[in-house]
Amino acid sequence: MSVPVFLADRAEFGKSEILLGGQEGRHAATVRRLRAGERIDLTDGAGAVAECVVAEERKDSLLLDVLKTYDTPPPGPRLVVVQGLPKGDRGELAVEMMTEVGVDVIVPWAAARSITQWKGDRAAKALGRWRATAREAGKQARRFHLPEVAEQASTAQVVQLLREAALAVVLHEEADMRLASLELPPEGDIVLVVGPEGGVAGQELAAFTDQAGAIPALLGTTVLRTSTAGVAAASVLLARTGRW
Repeated sequence: MSVPVFLADRAEFGKSEILLGGQEGRHAATVRRLRAGERIDLTDGAGAVAECVVAEERKDSLLLDVLKTYDTPPPGPRLVVVQGLPKGDRGELAVEMMTEVGVDVIVPWAAARSITQWKGDRAAKALGRWRATAREAGKQARRFHLPEVAEQASTAQVVQLLREAALAVVLHEEADMRLASLELPPEGDIVLVVGPEGGVAGQELAAFTDQAGAIPALLGTTVLRTSTAGVAAASVLLARTGRW
């Protein structure tokens, strides 16, 4: 059984003992029911790790003995997925799976054909759900670098992201080049655009390719849902970069 991971403040990692309280402590003590002598890892989500053992369990917290601390370097090249807003709860599903496989940045995109629209209070709540999903999935996957879930981006902002990328790719069902055949950079950002249920609109594709130099790429012969296309494409890229 893998050692469970919980989030903690990096400032705590220099101590010989850490009291894991708050929401993380309650979950560890009352849901996971960790007991004295069991191993636990803490991370700040930005690469810092404290390997610990439970010294004492309390009602809503755990007292931990710190065995050792260290920092893990961020993986590279960095993989950024621009996700067209899916309908319903498929956005959280996409975030969960992309977090599990190792995507570094997830950018919600208000695409022309997105059925779901994030506006006003709804935008803040939806973004909060995506970020909470990424946080929990990251802990489950034992990620010491949690993915960033960025603010919702417009098409113009996605164009700028693609311009700055070491490699810019747009998944498109009519592309001639396969994703698995692209030459990948050894460092920098790989930015991948995944359209919503209706796909990437013609004017969006033109903006991405003509203004930002993005490459249209075909994932495979089957049509995937927007919620699964990102994780499938990320798997191909992560395997080819050697991160897998």
